Amino acid sequence: MMTGELPRERLERAEARYEELIESLGTAEVASDADRLRDIGREQVTLEPLVERWREYLARERECDQARDVLSGAVDDGMRELALAEIESLEERLVQLREDIAERLIPADPNDDRHVIVEIRAGAGGDEAALFASDLHRMYSRYAESVGWKVETLSSSPIGIGGMKEIIFAVRGRGAYSKLKWESGVHRVQRVPQTETSGRIHTSTATVAVLAEMEEVEVNVPETDIRIDVFRSSGPGGQSVNTTDSAVRLTHLPTGIVISCQDEKSQLQNRRKAMQVLRAKLHQLESERLIAERGETRRGMVGSGDRSEKIRTYNFSQSRITDHRIGFSTYRLAEVLAGDISELVDEIARAERAELLALAGDDSVEAVAARG
Repeated sequence: MMTGELPRERLERAEARYEELIESLGTAEVASDADRLRDIGREQVTLEPLVERWREYLARERECDQARDVLSGAVDDGMRELALAEIESLEERLVQLREDIAERLIPADPNDDRHVIVEIRAGAGGDEAALFASDLHRMYSRYAESVGWKVETLSSSPIGIGGMKEIIFAVRGRGAYSKLKWESGVHRVQRVPQTETSGRIHTSTATVAVLAEMEEVEVNVPETDIRIDVFRSSGPGGQSVNTTDSAVRLTHLPTGIVISCQDEKSQLQNRRKAMQVLRAKLHQLESERLIAERGETRRGMVGSGDRSEKIRTYNFSQSRITDHRIGFSTYRLAEVLAGDISELVDEIARAERAELLALAGDDSVEAVAARG
């Protein structure tokens, strides 16, 4: 039997619920109530792919057991080869079905389709940390471009040697959050700085925060909760940017969150960008509060996304990148820094799915139905 990784009882409950929905759709009581008909129909359609794959899984499993019985009783090489080929084919299909079923049992993250706002800040290491922050910004920007997403800088604090003390930028594209949400935390680099004459390896850090971008109607921020200060920009940005009070600093009084934007010539544009960041931060705070209030189990394997958590090390001397959350290493450092982060993203997502399936409780069937 090959259902060890799958929650059989939950799947049987989903199948029973599906049959119950089919039966209720045929009753006069439901047929006469448009709202109930719509809701039950939506739940039935949502559960149907899961139930179909579960039923196919059971059928292929029975066929695999029958092929093993044939193999054990085979009296000639021809029969044995046929049985082995059938078992191999069936086991491949069972693996595919297991992965598909597991994916469908995991509750969808409501933010997965959203655009994101990414904050990168230089940490320990002085100028070298600022250069690393710039490297990370370039890495994410190139990845975004490779998948057809748009990147917009919201705020930046560059230094003269090409580094960034801080940069905040938006990545806009369907599913951006689903791919980049794993990047929050401390990124560490180990390399010899260009200014190091003795050839010693230095360790520097940069922190990354990935926030789901929210619309104004989704996160209401009363004007009375904000203090707005304007000042003259201190950075590059065009002929007039340093001669007018175009830079904006927003202070959210209830939380103390401060957002500064000065990259645009227009005070209005800088204020708009600062509000984008503030809404994303407030939504993140509220999400964290609700998780703590409900006492939900944190996703321990891939981490909390907290900025104090070291998630990844970029070792230049060995051309190795190690993700500490799942113990995964790759020796494609140059390619990754050039924007090819798909392998890292996929490995983290795979680990997350496995953990979520293991943590799924008795409400997993209802969570699947709720997707509709």
